[in-house]
Amino acid sequence: MPLITVIETLLNQPPIPFKPEQQSLKGWVMFCLRDRGFKVIYAQNADFAIETREGDKVYFNVTEDAVEPDSKAGWIVRDRDTHKVTVLPPHS
Repeated sequence: MPLITVIETLLNQPPIPFKPEQQSLKGWVMFCLRDRGFKVIYAQNADFAIETREGDKVYFNVTEDAVEPDSKAGWIVRDRDTHKVTVLPPHS
């Protein structure tokens, strides 16, 4: 299963629900990913990066607003109304 699909499935069936009064969206996404064994690391030009087993890094930004796809970083977009998460991959 491709990384983008796995992340999207995970965030639409999270280990804990997102509660904006208790944590930031970025913090919640990073917690959910780490809880499922992803290696989430610091990224200078994005919210965070996920390091794959092969040592590659995939960069992501997190938002609840509509976004234009970025060539360098993917986007994790949570819809405020439906609570559905969509993951837009980075363009190579």
